[in-house]
Amino acid sequence: MIQPLTCPVCGKTPDPGASLKASPFCSDRCRKVDFFRWWDGRHAIVEELAPGGAPLEPDLVDAQESQHPDEY
Repeated sequence: MIQPLTCPVCGKTPDPGASLKASPFCSDRCRKVDFFRWWDGRHAIVEELAPGGAPLEPDLVDAQESQHPDEY
């Protein structure tokens, strides 16, 4: 069974006739609350930056930089 969409901030079901501007939130207020939480640092995406999940070794990074010097 398909579950109805709920607002990630307050948990209410958005009005189907409401504007899609605030989607997936139920209102512009909830959209702004979510934005503030990201801006304030309460939410974050934490994952490895290197492909394959392994952090780059410092000597490998230095070797890559020496092959492609910055041209400013």
